[in-house]
Amino acid sequence: MNPEDLELLVTRQMPFGKYKGRLIADLPGNYLVWFSREGFPKGDIGRLLALMFEIDHNGLGPLLDPLRRQHSF
Repeated sequence: MNPEDLELLVTRQMPFGKYKGRLIADLPGNYLVWFSREGFPKGDIGRLLALMFEIDHNGLGPLLDPLRRQHSF
């Protein structure tokens, strides 16, 4: 993980599926759990989804709050 990945979680949108268009940081936990069971996609999106799963699973979501404030309009 690198700091840029954390920033991407609050700026990058889900490019496909049921939650297309939602920020990766805003994806529901059960959706992230599903990916963890079924397998994360390849590439950057899979890496970010896996990172968000770990953050969510370990209750570390508030760590993203300062980044969210930086990127809010």
